[in-house]
Amino acid sequence: MKPWENLSSEPVFPEPVSPEPPALEIVCPLEKPQALPARLRDVLQSALKPLGPCTWHFQAEDVERLAGNRVLFAIALDDAGLNLEYTRMLARLRRNPRLLEGKAGGVVVDGEQEIYTKSIARELVFAANQAGCAFPGKPLVEATGSLQNFRIQARNQGVSWEQAYRLAVRELAQRLCGYAPLSYEAPRLLVLHASHFFKSNTWTFWGMVRTHLEGMEIQEISLRNGKIYDCTGCPYTMCMHFSERGSCYYGGVMVDEVYPAVERCSGLLLLCPNYNDAVSANIAAFINRLTSLFRKKPFFDKALFGIVVSGYSGGDIVASQLISALNMNKAFQLSPHFALLLTANEPGSIREIPGIEGEAADFAAHIWNCLTKGTA
Repeated sequence: MKPWENLSSEPVFPEPVSPEPPALEIVCPLEKPQALPARLRDVLQSALKPLGPCTWHFQAEDVERLAGNRVLFAIALDDAGLNLEYTRMLARLRRNPRLLEGKAGGVVVDGEQEIYTKSIARELVFAANQAGCAFPGKPLVEATGSLQNFRIQARNQGVSWEQAYRLAVRELAQRLCGYAPLSYEAPRLLVLHASHFFKSNTWTFWGMVRTHLEGMEIQEISLRNGKIYDCTGCPYTMCMHFSERGSCYYGGVMVDEVYPAVERCSGLLLLCPNYNDAVSANIAAFINRLTSLFRKKPFFDKALFGIVVSGYSGGDIVASQLISALNMNKAFQLSPHFALLLTANEPGSIREIPGIEGEAADFAAHIWNCLTKGTA
């Protein structure tokens, strides 16, 4: 039986009898619930069984009436990498920036092809986050058609690829149920940038934000002047050798300044001008070189923020790049509305945006609240 074939005419998952809010709500957008692919159905049933009753939602409009505060999005993709009911749900998320306030989410994407799973997940997390949903570090389990992406995990765990998939979903669901937002009495914010101090609209806007963060410990590091060598893929054993010492083969400003600052910080704010719909080369090198420190200790206890300024458009692409690189891969916690996206072209023109000072004050207050009070 192919994954997308109908399984039965009966509902696959009954609603829980208990009137108490469910431990977890499963949002699995499908035009017909019985069209749930067999592989995804079996994995979810097995992985979620220890959690007790969960509430299942299959229609796009169900995302507007979630009762609980922990949501697992389970997205099934057909052989074209599409799901029409998911697209309808995505439209509802994009139209309502407060729809998922107070909720935290995780994502499972199951596809029939070897591609599209990550791009769909990244698109979904960005939209849900813009709608107020927080995400713990490493919130994604993706299953390609062959499950080849579970080869390494399966080998390390001594199980089959299918079992590795099942275990990954179970671990994510349990971690999501136990998720707690960050709360620091004296938070430390690390700000990384590679901007020109006199010409950058991104740096100018950060200056506006910074004036509203008096009392917070802030460390700014410019990656522009330091010589940042990009990661060239050292063998795993070599990377682990240096990781255990909190170092990296290439040394330099990354090891001397950035690594210690990342270890100390409560939150990381990246200032990201849009360079051809991507982060700048130095920011990209920072992300790649962070692998060595990540292998020493994942960054589950640190929040990620971003300021993205585009000359024309494409800020969502850059923000999504930060999500996949630092939230999905490096395990930084994604606070709701983690990134502020702005458009400004000529140097200094960001000051001409109506209400820009208010936007700066609001984003500063948001960073304060996310790091000190928790948000989901």
